[in-house]
Amino acid sequence: MKEFTIAKNDAGQRLDRWLGKAVPLLPAPLAQKYIRLKRVKVNGKGSQRDYRLNMGDCLQLYINDEFFDAPAEDNAFLSVFKPQLDIVYEDENIIVCNKRPGLLCHPDEHEYVSTLITHIQAYLYQKKEWSPRWENAFAPALCNRIDRNTGGLVIAAKTAPALRILNDKIRDREISKFYLAVVIGKMVPPQGELSGFLFKDEKKKQVTVYKKPVPGGRSARTRYRTLQVKKGLSLVECELLTGRTHQIRAQFADAGHPLAGDGKYGRRADNEKLERKGQALWSYKLRFDFPTDAGELEYLKGKVLTVPPESIDFVNEYF
Repeated sequence: MKEFTIAKNDAGQRLDRWLGKAVPLLPAPLAQKYIRLKRVKVNGKGSQRDYRLNMGDCLQLYINDEFFDAPAEDNAFLSVFKPQLDIVYEDENIIVCNKRPGLLCHPDEHEYVSTLITHIQAYLYQKKEWSPRWENAFAPALCNRIDRNTGGLVIAAKTAPALRILNDKIRDREISKFYLAVVIGKMVPPQGELSGFLFKDEKKKQVTVYKKPVPGGRSARTRYRTLQVKKGLSLVECELLTGRTHQIRAQFADAGHPLAGDGKYGRRADNEKLERKGQALWSYKLRFDFPTDAGELEYLKGKVLTVPPESIDFVNEYF
């Protein structure tokens, strides 16, 4: 229990507003619940959320200590009251989620609460499968990531061995990743491979495609096949043979067929005509090939996880 005495500067505030400032990691819905349950007392008695505090009021808060910490990346999950996750697969070692476009995978300098990893950690914490307070606790972590405005499958490890194994498998290309994309125009040939070298401008957060090796450039290969063509657009399946930043977006733009809605690599006129914001790109299938031993995760060998194409907004919109 923590006790506070209201000073002059806090007098006049509503109880629930004051509570949000005093306990920064306590989600608003949970704060309202605690007030109703009288875990927040004013002068030894329960109160209403809209009670106006008076100077000298004594507040007793029966709230877990961790909610009083200053918000930071490693405790942001406490602020998530109802995790928003589309779980495609889960077992004791991993969880695979279908990330919505617009959601960050990891925190950045502007956002550390509304991220995929934060929601996953909140979900596991509330299930009592994980807590950072446990001795030698491992923090659930993402094994792969996709762009903020790209939707699709992201793998998270619940255990340190799972993270190590999956990181190795992804590095060694033992997990195949397939994307669906809508590109401008018709691919010629309808199936094939895009290859080149990508150089990333760290300041612009953008890559340039080169046909020949350049200093700092990294090889990039994308296998593709056209699934449908309609009204000047093509629905294309892409398989990543390498995993570089913005690989699919940059390579198709370089080939003259940028992704619909891509504000960084696409053409403004095309995007305005389509009235689309955000690239039409979805990581829709993962295949755990595992040609070499996978240890504790050997049971995943041959497993294929997919997002039904008909559930993807741009597939329905354009095809």
